[in-house]
Amino acid sequence: MQPLKILSFGAGAIGTFIGGSLALAGHRVVFVEQAQAADLLRSTGLKLNLQLDPRRQGQAEYKLFPPAVEFAGSLAEALSFGPFDAALFALKSYDTSSALDGMALYLDKIPPILCLQNGVDNEPAIAARLGEGKVIPGTVTSAVGRRGVGDIVLEKNRGMGLAAGHPLSQRLAEALDGAYLNARLFPKAADMKWSKLLTNLLANPTSAILDMTAAQVFENPDLYRLEIAQLKECLAVMQAQGIGVVDLPGTPVRMLALAASLPLWLSKPFLSKAAGAGRGAKMPSFHIDLHSGRGKSEVTYLHGAIVRAGDKYGVPTPVNRLLTETLLDMTVGEIPLDEFAQKPEKLLARL
Repeated sequence: MQPLKILSFGAGAIGTFIGGSLALAGHRVVFVEQAQAADLLRSTGLKLNLQLDPRRQGQAEYKLFPPAVEFAGSLAEALSFGPFDAALFALKSYDTSSALDGMALYLDKIPPILCLQNGVDNEPAIAARLGEGKVIPGTVTSAVGRRGVGDIVLEKNRGMGLAAGHPLSQRLAEALDGAYLNARLFPKAADMKWSKLLTNLLANPTSAILDMTAAQVFENPDLYRLEIAQLKECLAVMQAQGIGVVDLPGTPVRMLALAASLPLWLSKPFLSKAAGAGRGAKMPSFHIDLHSGRGKSEVTYLHGAIVRAGDKYGVPTPVNRLLTETLLDMTVGEIPLDEFAQKPEKLLARL
């Protein structure tokens, strides 16, 4: 197929993995980063450890330098390499608004955006600013570790999903699949995005709030009931909206949903494994964000989205509300970080 020209917003873990893989497959990729990071990447290049994929024939690491990939320190500089066929957008959800503000002066030059972010609110936000035809919902189920700027290691090789129906969907899926990214098209974007949201819930806010690993959370019977309760709330909200549970590449989401309805003793082994396996060797993302001191959390875009949808459709979501509000209060410093550390009974008392 004809090579694509791709703009990648950022060289974080997912941006580097997807954009770098496309570059290795012969597509033209330009990364827009902060000026200091772009300068660093021009000298160090991208580093991708993809040896987990047997199709790579055991090659341990790939390195990509200009002109195989290009790095720009501003959006204006990046767009000078255009025009582009599509863009990759895998920023944290709390950075979406500022990124869209930065695009305001260049709306006619911004290509359709493949949104690979977690949560269900980003695509509507992008469409509201850029237009409905400028966003393609997507998701990534592979686990990718970040060792530094533009330096990643593939930890779990699953795949990615794209919403069908956009004029570029089929072409993008073929390009991504040709880059060993295991791309699959989904006829209903909402099913795909909410199913991915379901997989992001387990032991994520509880780990951050309690400063406990996923394994520790699941070892506590009362906390395990809390985990099941938040899954059931999400499933009820999905059902109220007519949104279905679908399996994602390498991720049996329907089995996860089924497990939430089983007796606790029967579901625990499967869910415990799912909670740890999905993140590779990393602590849950909410824990990383909270204890980094950056003052931002994606909880409002994940569990908070469940609460907002529950309010809209008349579905009670007390557990997701508790987790969202508690973690947000800790994030902004209204609750000390050690308030609930290793104290599950104190968190449960709030419910």
